[in-house]
Amino acid sequence: MESEIIVGLDIGTTKIACIVGRKNEYGKIEILGYGKTESIGVKRGVVANIENTVQSIRRAVQLAEEKSGVAIKYVNVGIAGQHIKSHQHRGNIMREDDEKEITTAEIDSLTQNMYKLSMAPGEEIIDVIPQDYIIDNESGITEPVGMLGHNLEANFHIIIGQTASAKNIYKCIMKSNLEMINLILEPIASAEAVLSEEEKEAGVVLVDIGGGTTDIAIFQDKIIRHSAVIPFGGDIVTEDVKEGCTIIKKHAEELKVKFGSALASENRDDEVVAIPGLRGRPPKEITLKNLASIIQARMEEIVEQIFFEIKNSGFEKKLIAGIVLTGGGAQLKHIDQLTEFTTGMATRIGYPNEHLAVDVADEMASPMYATGIGLVIEGISRFDYEKNKENKALQNEENKDAPKQKGKKKQLKKDKDGSIESGTARFLKSLRDWFESDTPE
Repeated sequence: MESEIIVGLDIGTTKIACIVGRKNEYGKIEILGYGKTESIGVKRGVVANIENTVQSIRRAVQLAEEKSGVAIKYVNVGIAGQHIKSHQHRGNIMREDDEKEITTAEIDSLTQNMYKLSMAPGEEIIDVIPQDYIIDNESGITEPVGMLGHNLEANFHIIIGQTASAKNIYKCIMKSNLEMINLILEPIASAEAVLSEEEKEAGVVLVDIGGGTTDIAIFQDKIIRHSAVIPFGGDIVTEDVKEGCTIIKKHAEELKVKFGSALASENRDDEVVAIPGLRGRPPKEITLKNLASIIQARMEEIVEQIFFEIKNSGFEKKLIAGIVLTGGGAQLKHIDQLTEFTTGMATRIGYPNEHLAVDVADEMASPMYATGIGLVIEGISRFDYEKNKENKALQNEENKDAPKQKGKKKQLKKDKDGSIESGTARFLKSLRDWFESDTPE
């Protein structure tokens, strides 16, 4: 049975990608259509110009609509940027009746309590991800529903971002005549697209090298343990090539993509590429070894920051599956070898084709689309979770009298038509209220 059609919108520094997908009967993701445009209003993962960003979003959505034949209204949006940070927190509730089974409502209530934690001015909790549960001091429980106990505790991974940045993203979505259903941390989305369950269990670092930022997510025992955003990505490498070779940015980007390498030792001294001269000037010759030296210097710096985050997480020695690199920056030649040399950890490039149906366009299997495809996968799993919750609520109502049940059905449908509740529902509601109060009549 095919699932609901879900749309992922990846608002990146270099590109905006809109991907329309659904789960087929084999559990694989079918891409119905996609659109990609240059991102002209985003700097380092943060919206810097609303009108330009809206223009890019509309174009990407239009292309995706044309290819998929689907009218797009609801989107799952990724959030990244250097303002994103995370920390761990433990919450608990004392249950009055420990003879009754723990319910989904109690678990949701425990999660919602985390949104009440006080934050620094200008910061807000974007998402709360339960890691594991503790019932009467018995730890390591992943599925507490149906169990008995008096004291219910949980460890949470809390993602915090700047309210202004989230509001700007929300404003861009609303001005593009779309509605945001979920706001999802980008490294979590990328992880859904490129990591296997075995890797998450063994311990793995997901590194998504984008244009403006490098996102990190560390998993162990299938639980997210640490997430971070480094404010450097592929764009800063292009800037270095531009400065080091004294050429224009467009040529620097082409040079990096076509001939760039993260290891100077892999290039011979006699390999030379000619760049067209400006306005009648003679062409400029650049050796590939010199180009690789410039790229390697900056990539080493980025990889060292990644390694610092890994050590900082406290899980450095527990990551059996090593590092998985994805994102547009992972397409740079020899980047996996450089990462292995610098960190001493096994490294592979993550392609999002593991979860894709067989007839998907080859272009979609590029690491560049990992976040967009991950947003679709995460959107589908959140939708299914809410649907199951609704079905359970309806079943419970059916055990009661019929008149009450009718009212409940209407209420549940109303919730579904509005926005599918998720860990970010509370945050999205506050954004919606703000947008409506901020919009002139």
